This record gives sequence, C-alpha cells and structure tokens, in this order.
Amino acid sequence: MQDFQENSDIFNLLSEGVSEGIIVVDSNQIVVATNTSSEQMFGYEKGELLGKPLDVLIPKRYHAGHDAHVEKFIAKSDKRQMGHGRNLYGICKDGKEFPVEAGLNPFEFYGSSYVMALVIDITERKNREEELSHWARIFDESLNEIFVFDAENFKFLNVNKEAQRNIGYSIDELFQMTPVDIKPDMTTSEFENLISPLLKNETTKVKFETKHGRKDGTTYPVEVHLQLSTLGEKKVYVAFILDITERKNYTENLENIVEERTQQLTEALAVEKELNELKTRFLSLVSHEFKTPLSSILTSITLLGKYTQTDQQPKRDKHVTTIKNKVKYLDTILNDFLSVERLESGKVNYKIEEFPLSKIVNEVVYNSNMLLKSGQQIHYPDNIDDLNINFDEKTLELALSNLIHNAIKYSPEDTTINIKVEILNTGYSIKVIDQGIGIAEEEQKHIFNRYFRAENALLTQGTGIGLNIAKQHIENLGGSLLFSSVINKGSTFTLSIPKLKTN
Repeated sequence: MQDFQENSDIFNLLSEGVSEGIIVVDSNQIVVATNTSSEQMFGYEKGELLGKPLDVLIPKRYHAGHDAHVEKFIAKSDKRQMGHGRNLYGICKDGKEFPVEAGLNPFEFYGSSYVMALVIDITERKNREEELSHWARIFDESLNEIFVFDAENFKFLNVNKEAQRNIGYSIDELFQMTPVDIKPDMTTSEFENLISPLLKNETTKVKFETKHGRKDGTTYPVEVHLQLSTLGEKKVYVAFILDITERKNYTENLENIVEERTQQLTEALAVEKELNELKTRFLSLVSHEFKTPLSSILTSITLLGKYTQTDQQPKRDKHVTTIKNKVKYLDTILNDFLSVERLESGKVNYKIEEFPLSKIVNEVVYNSNMLLKSGQQIHYPDNIDDLNINFDEKTLELALSNLIHNAIKYSPEDTTINIKVEILNTGYSIKVIDQGIGIAEEEQKHIFNRYFRAENALLTQGTGIGLNIAKQHIENLGGSLLFSSVINKGSTFTLSIPKLKTN
C-alpha cells in the first residue's frame, strides 16, 4: 500500500479520466487505491476506502464464494470478466445494493501482486433488460393473437404463441405468409386500401372486423386493431386480434331471443285487449333497457381506442369497468326474461338441499359491493355463521340479490342497507332494510305486478320484473315476500323461508 501511496499522483492522473470505477486491492484483498468514480459509485468520501477489505463493497451473502474466487484468480494471474454468466452486486456505504459488471486485471508492482477491478454500475441496463423481458413475456403469453409484419412486403416478422395455436400454422410457415394469406374474404388491394390511412398519418390506429382462415380450412370472426410501429429502422405493422366468436354468438342469440319473445307476445296480445297494453309496455321496455347500456358500451369501446398511451391506463380501466357493468346488466335483464318464460310455462325445477346461509349472503353482498354508490355500505347480519338451511339455493340467491340491488338503486349516497336474519319456529326471516325513496301508499298494492314501476322510480333503470319473479319463486316453495314502506324514509322487504326437507 505504501508503494501505491508514493505513486498516487501517477495513479490519479491515469484513473480520474475514466468513467468506470477503479479499485485496486493487494494479495490480502485490502483496498490500496480507488478513483473518484468508484468512490461516488459506492457512496464513500475521497480516500475513505483505502485500507478497508474489499468485502465492504460486496453484499454479505456473497463473501465466502467471492474470497475463494479472487484468491484463485490471483493465483492464475490472467485477465477475465468477473462472475461471467452470473449476476454480480455491489453494496453502497448506506447498505443499498446495485448490480455491477466487473473486469479483473492482475499485475505486479515492486514485487507485490495486485488486482485492479474495473467496475460499472449496470442498474439502468438491468432495468431495460427486465422491461424488455417483461414485454416479451406479455407478447408471447397474451391470450389475444398478436402479429407483427413488414410495412413494405407485408411478410410476418413475429407471431405470438396464441396466434400460432389458434390459426394452426407454425412460426416457420407464417414467416412465408402475409395477412392476406389468412383473410379468405380480402384481396391484397383491399387490404392496402384498409391500412392506407396509417401510412398517410391520417390516423394512429385502424380497427375493423373480418374473418381469419385457419390452416384446416375453418374460419372465425375477429376484430383487428392495427397500428404502425418501428422495429429497429424498419417500419412494421402490429396487429392485435380479438376472437369475437362468443360475442357474435351472444349477440345473435340475444337478437333471436328478443325476436322470439316479441313474436310470442304479438300472437298472445291479439287474443285479449288487456294484453295489448302489455305488449306496448314490453316493447318499450326492451328498447330502452337494451339501448341505453348498449350505447354506453359502444361509447366506451370507441373511447378505449383513443387512449393508446401507457399513462392513459386509468382511463382505459374506467371504460373497461363500464363495459363489464353494462354487459352484466344486460345479462341480468336477459335472465329475468328467461325466468318469466319458465314460470309461465311451468318448466321450473327446484332442488332442495342443505347449505350454509352465509354462503349465499356472502356471494350476494360481494357482487352487490360493485354497485354501491358513494358512501353507501351494507351491514352484514352477525348471527348466521353456523346457520344451515334447506332450500333451493339458486332461488334464494335470486330473491336476495333482487332485494339488495333494489335497496342500493333506490337509496341515496351515504346510506346503509341493513340485512337482518331471524330464526323462527316455522323457518327463517331475512329482512333487507334501506333508507331510500320509499313507495307511495297508493302504489304499494301494485309493487309485485309484472312491469310495474312506481312513479318516483321511472327515471331509474329497471324492468319491473325482478320483484314479481322473486315473489313467485318464493311462494312456489311455500315462503312469502312482504314489505312495508314510507315515502322518502325507506322500505323493509321481508323474505320468509319455510323449513323444508332435502330431496
């Protein structure tokens, strides 16, 4: 160390001009020289590392292996990259660890052996590598199909695993193909016209629906989201493909069901004049209750396409949540219509079995939490953890969901919905108590009529079917659904469940 101190001017002159950290240790792995870059890298003052063991710059978990490695390296006296193929870490004076790359250079000075380590902080490089690895995994593991193809000759450059699986071609086969080869209903000219706005910078993304052809000759409907990007210095197109088979089937089934119900009503309403009013009301209901959420879904999907930047994810999440809620609402309406049909045709099969009451209450409350307005809360019953009942599980879930959803819908913000359970000699009583708008006394006799909407609820979404269905199902099983209400103060709906024997 004394020799190095005597020649420190020469060392400083040579070492201070490089950006890498330079650390020199003797044969006992004691630091005998450092440059400013290494001191700043590890958080030490000038000269503070001199005389300290090299271990102070290495996390403790690596000490044993590192000492043996350096001793072996000094014995061989050759230049090499330290820890090649392994992750190396340094540790700052304040205890913070960071990844490093180190090259070791042995040399002799006045008859003594030394090792000079050139150290580079590779934190930024590691972060970039991890980010690239992260996006590579997303690309290859995505459940949607992703295609990357050349902007000039349209040849595929990369295709993720889901696309290869769904379309049936291997990656080597796809490398010889273009998007037109998997679009049986589209010519090259038509495809070029479709994507021309991207090349002209008229838009940043093109979205369209088409069909994809699999290797086995079958086709399936897809929604294509296409945008122009770069791969190195080459312009490429990136296509995100959504298989919309289920969406198409769902829409077609939904349209068929609505059409069938409308036709059935048309035939039935010709028999009685009273049913004519029902037809008008039903058609108006279908139009309004389906059109409103469908419009919201369409608007959200349109806006989603505009949020292409990474920092716009919260806006995308907001519209995705809207779409989920509206689809769930449409599904609820559809189930209500189907339940009405089954009740009228007598095709309802009940299954009486034993189950914990807490199971149904937990599921209904969990699903209802997503519907709560600002400040609303649901007070859970505190005496049902060990309570098992014999009843039809689906019927109870349907009825309880309807009551709690209505309580949320017709109650203002910052109010509480209470659920109370009582054990009776004849069965069980479940009460749902809200602090909502209530039901006018003169309208209370109509509350369980199908399609009836109270005057103060007309501006709130609803079909007027839920309570009617719930009451019929419960009464079919020997129970009852009653209520009491005071306008502008709230309502209490009481679900009475008899003690039944399991099938």
